[in-house]
Amino acid sequence: MQEETQKTEDNNKDEQIAEPLPESGPVSKWLSENGYKHKVLEPDHLGVEMIGIEPMYLYSVASALKKEGFDYLQCQGGYDEGPGENLVSFYHLISIENQLQETGKLKEVRLKVFLARDGDLTVKSLYKLFQGADWQERETFDMFGINFEGHPHPKRLLMPEDWKGWPLRKDYVQPDFYEMQDAY
Repeated sequence: MQEETQKTEDNNKDEQIAEPLPESGPVSKWLSENGYKHKVLEPDHLGVEMIGIEPMYLYSVASALKKEGFDYLQCQGGYDEGPGENLVSFYHLISIENQLQETGKLKEVRLKVFLARDGDLTVKSLYKLFQGADWQERETFDMFGINFEGHPHPKRLLMPEDWKGWPLRKDYVQPDFYEMQDAY
């Protein structure tokens, strides 16, 4: 009897520890119905649906979403999850067409590509789909070292061309001295 009680307690602990999977939103359901591989992530604090995408599938998923009405790249950026953790390239897409008139609310989704910091930090550029990605991808490259394959101007945007390292990475070590060029 005591063994059964112990097993029941152990099972209850396992159930408490296991986190429930996030519920699929409308974009995730559409992606699943159309055979696009992705991972459902928790929505953000405003309820915006977030979807994890493998780097190799980013362009095809973004292209499909654009054809489905997500015609505006509001923001592309990057962040560092912490030393030894992933670097993330994210894309906030909005469907502007008739959304405000019909529902009073924008239809939006955020795609996230998780990249192992010690692995290949390359994703396909979305410049051909959204030309507004130009400077945003360059800034993400400049600050985090994420490369955007097929970008038409793959060079630093904010830091000098000879700068070493990626200043917004959490494991970045600032150089003791960097000689500023004479501007005069």
